[in-house]
Amino acid sequence: MANTVLIGLQWGDEGKGKIIDVLTEQAEVVVRFQGGDNAGHTVEIGAEKFALHLIPSGILRPGTMNLIGNGLVVNPLGLHTEITELEARGIRIRDRLFLSSRAHLVFPYHQVLDGLSEARLGDRKIGTTKRGIGPAYADKINRTGIRAGELRDPVRLEASFRAKAASFQEIFQAAGITFDVDAEWARIKPVAAALAPMVADTTLMLHRLIREDKSILFEGAQGTWLDVDFGTYPYVTSSNTTSGGACTGTGIPPNRIRHVVGVAKAYTTRVGSGPFTCELTEAVGERLRAVGREFGTTTGRPRRCGWFDAVATRYAVMINGVDSIAFTKLDVLDGFDKVLICTAYEVDGVRRTEMPDDPHELERAKPVYEEMPGWDSTASARGWDELPAAAQAYLRRLSELIGAPAGIISVGPARDQTFLVKGS
Repeated sequence: MANTVLIGLQWGDEGKGKIIDVLTEQAEVVVRFQGGDNAGHTVEIGAEKFALHLIPSGILRPGTMNLIGNGLVVNPLGLHTEITELEARGIRIRDRLFLSSRAHLVFPYHQVLDGLSEARLGDRKIGTTKRGIGPAYADKINRTGIRAGELRDPVRLEASFRAKAASFQEIFQAAGITFDVDAEWARIKPVAAALAPMVADTTLMLHRLIREDKSILFEGAQGTWLDVDFGTYPYVTSSNTTSGGACTGTGIPPNRIRHVVGVAKAYTTRVGSGPFTCELTEAVGERLRAVGREFGTTTGRPRRCGWFDAVATRYAVMINGVDSIAFTKLDVLDGFDKVLICTAYEVDGVRRTEMPDDPHELERAKPVYEEMPGWDSTASARGWDELPAAAQAYLRRLSELIGAPAGIISVGPARDQTFLVKGS
């Protein structure tokens, strides 16, 4: 497998963890390149379920090297907890996981700030997970952040942490919040010591691995429409979730990327606030949520559900340079008499087939649907030829509308419920 980037094409939660788990069978290295523990990937192996937040999904494949790139903001307390929980379940971590010395750190004061900022937005809440991601990225851009390299120097780390926490105390006091710096440092100090041996120049490591012709998978978190530049701003995350983020978030040059896989559900979901043109708020939406178990991996929040949005997904395919599509959760549509596809928007009485670049226009957009016949069941299919004819027709139509061929199909959570499309 050549150097591959895997990207979500919707608002996240597309099932990237499942597809990454399939692809890691051929990968020797898996790299996370953006976001933080506000993202989550769920992988089911047999009867076991793993929820990953910061650690790349390749950790579940013995022998695979896993890197946390410079583009992430990393909560050291959360990372240590995730490591401890995986080790308790028999997953070897210590010589297989490396953290970029350039990744910025998320501390408890960032989480407090995140909650305060969200509360002040009132009815215009973004829907943040309140994990401190936005404030940590703000510190990075303001050039006042603390990077993972300081985990190797406890004296410098403590001084940096105390100075930064002190700079926020006036804000906390005004809000009636007590932030105990001594207590928080007491939690962080042992964790920093435990993580320090994992800190490395992951960019140097990556380039060495490329020269050694290792197969590398770059694991995206969240989805294209949460990208801070291209997403439904301001209802977005604080990082670049698109394929270009794989380069800036790891130090790999664009000419080393050989293939981009886009992941899309066979319908559409999003978590949090913001425009969602295809949202279904009544029986069909509830059915999709219940059958698809549409609740956030990180927060447990119910996801908003709707029919497949080909307008938004086509734009996502374009800006990511997608070579092939992994369609997930096709089985959730089993049993519908008919399935709908949004092929255009109507904005102020005008039909549009391209995604509006103005979020206010998007908020006024109404879906224009194309109807296709439904099918009975796909869950037992283990290859394209075993899918019902109507399901095949539906997937072919999606590929035609969004401009990229189907390469992988998933019809359930188990590993054997995902298969390659012939010729992909």
